[in-house]
Amino acid sequence: MNPGASVNRGASVNRGAFIPFHRPSIDECEIEAVTAALKSGWLTTGPRTAQFEKEFREYAGAPFALAVSSCTAALHLALAALKIGPGDEVITTPLTFCATVNCILHTGATPVMADIGPDGNIDPASIRQRITSRTRALMPVHYGGLPCDMRSIWKMARDRGLHVIEDAAHALGARYEGSPIGAGSPTGGLHSDEGLHSDAVAFSFYATKSLAIGEGGMVTCHNEDLLERMRVLCLHGIGKDAWNRYGQNGAWYYEVVAPGFKYNMSDIQSSIGIAQLRKQERFVAIRAAHARFYAERLAGVEEVELPEDAPVSNHASRHAWHLYPIRLNLDRLKITRGDFIEKLKKRGVGASVHFIPIPLHPAYAHLPQAAPESCPKAIELYERLVSLPIYPDLSRGELEHIASSVKAIVRAGRRTRVFAAASQA
Repeated sequence: MNPGASVNRGASVNRGAFIPFHRPSIDECEIEAVTAALKSGWLTTGPRTAQFEKEFREYAGAPFALAVSSCTAALHLALAALKIGPGDEVITTPLTFCATVNCILHTGATPVMADIGPDGNIDPASIRQRITSRTRALMPVHYGGLPCDMRSIWKMARDRGLHVIEDAAHALGARYEGSPIGAGSPTGGLHSDEGLHSDAVAFSFYATKSLAIGEGGMVTCHNEDLLERMRVLCLHGIGKDAWNRYGQNGAWYYEVVAPGFKYNMSDIQSSIGIAQLRKQERFVAIRAAHARFYAERLAGVEEVELPEDAPVSNHASRHAWHLYPIRLNLDRLKITRGDFIEKLKKRGVGASVHFIPIPLHPAYAHLPQAAPESCPKAIELYERLVSLPIYPDLSRGELEHIASSVKAIVRAGRRTRVFAAASQA
């Protein structure tokens, strides 16, 4: 397929077929890779996982990478390896999946919500207001694949001696200031002799992600000592090369040097990951073309606001378009967001909402730093958000059907405007 192709498959769509919110892009490459892994006799962490880590760090522009069982595992490992725990605070965004906050809680630290900016990403000004003497780390989330204002966040962390862990679950393929997410910035260093970068960056390979292996993740970093601490914690806390103790050159004796976790990735998963990683630039190009298609078809629809295609802070950056979250102008509609999604479903289109803000979940009601009033912009935006399908396997006909369905629903649900009659003398 041409990497610049705007759509996949044919120009028509079966009106009786449901268009799911997501379909993974899997073909014979992944099937053959899994078959080869199964026939190799090595199923768990092994040579394919090492190859996946090598190719991933090259793609992400990071010196080190560790393949793990999920993005959740990646975030937790980074926090644990940085020794963040009870008494510490970690500032993050309320507009994220619960895993971001759960990882902080699992270390014994306290999550603190900073509000979002107009683009849906965490607002550096709000971060600054939340920093206290107990703050140890900042955890920005690249919402929908749109890079955060990392330069402001990195400088804030440098000036205050804080760690930065990026939740890049949506951001594989995104670029910030011309560099891949995970690479950092080549100038303006945390120290005088190095560029700005985060301590760790966590990626997701969940079934709905651009690189989809079902379950899995990767954590990248720029510090070899941090990598080795994460590597040990990743597999029960067993010392170096624990994965190879059953191999020809392995040894039966091992030592547990820290109470670790079971967060490793298998070679079966890695075989899919390698095949998917080699397609990422094509996938990103197709997603970007789909986003342009939606922008063209939905332009001028007053009841809908479209997502930004580049960070406000840096238009040289690249959106990964993991999500296409439109915003309903509910004041112009006589239907609710729930009505809109249900009407899409009746027209054969799957949609979702990203995300239910952290303060609205009962599990976090006890956290004073996560009250709804601490993040009014996130709460307001949430009420208007609807994510449309934007995966590579969408055909031209399916895209046309989705866009026309959105327009038809808002047209039928448009609020009648009442104009006051001019008084006559």
